[in-house]
Amino acid sequence: MFHIPRRALLAGALAAPSAAHAEGAPVRMIVPFAPGGATDVAARLVVPAFAEALGRLVIVENRGGGGSLIGAEAAAAAPPDGSAIGFFTVTTAVLAPALQRSPRIDIRRAFAPVCLVGTMPMLLVCGPHVPAQNFQEFVALLRDSPKPLTYGSAGPGSINHLSAHLLTMRAGGKAEHIPYRGAGPVIPDMIAGNVDFLIEGFASLHNYARSGALRGLAVLAETRHSSLPEVPTAIEAGMAEFRILNWFGAYAPATTPALVLARLETAMRRAVAEPAVARKLRENGIDPVGGSAAELERFWDAEIALWLPVVRDAGVVLD
Repeated sequence: MFHIPRRALLAGALAAPSAAHAEGAPVRMIVPFAPGGATDVAARLVVPAFAEALGRLVIVENRGGGGSLIGAEAAAAAPPDGSAIGFFTVTTAVLAPALQRSPRIDIRRAFAPVCLVGTMPMLLVCGPHVPAQNFQEFVALLRDSPKPLTYGSAGPGSINHLSAHLLTMRAGGKAEHIPYRGAGPVIPDMIAGNVDFLIEGFASLHNYARSGALRGLAVLAETRHSSLPEVPTAIEAGMAEFRILNWFGAYAPATTPALVLARLETAMRRAVAEPAVARKLRENGIDPVGGSAAELERFWDAEIALWLPVVRDAGVVLD
């Protein structure tokens, strides 16, 4: 589960380098979600080292609402001078605009990638009442159960919803979506036997899988996770190339000059590479990457190619 001391949260809201290195106006890091969530926590973990590497004051600015698009619009409208960057996940960079009938912003054209900060593998778990003991048996249930399995999510169009829809598509099976107000409330209902399965970020689920309260069926990443070494990936269990990650990336307005983008990229990559920052990210279930702008651009395009057909097939429209 994401955890960060209140004192660290307050410090992360306003991070300054040493006085000898500070220069220029403050940089706003716009997080398109409310304080305390996963994206906010990840941003605040990297801000102090980012400010130090950049040599400028960095302020975390939470702009939640609109399915994260209000914050994205604020970041896109900022001056293209390095004074503001967006700190986005797959929700903002890919899913939210795809779920709008008439999106007010074209995310792909509005932003230039800066750095892929980190990734978080998704984990497939089921309640202990589900008869499947492993991923292969679970896929067979999705295909052959006379009564469709049920899955919970944080709501229509959420990463949980679309991940489970993608899994069902790949399995050639069927399942019933049960939306909740957040992924957290799904967990006790799975344990109680009221809903069958959930796909959620590793940080939220691995302790339940480790304790046996929930059954870990597959890590949806390229490799197994050290916290649950006995749980295979879906790929090694037979579903080729089935990978679902949540991720965190830094973005700047699209018209930001190349030299400014390079400065932001260097500072962010240096921040993620700091041993203390990397350790704190891992403690919160995030695998630090620190990928280049070019790597983020390739990754971003691959994620768009993955999710747009899923959104269309799910038929979810949120506006």
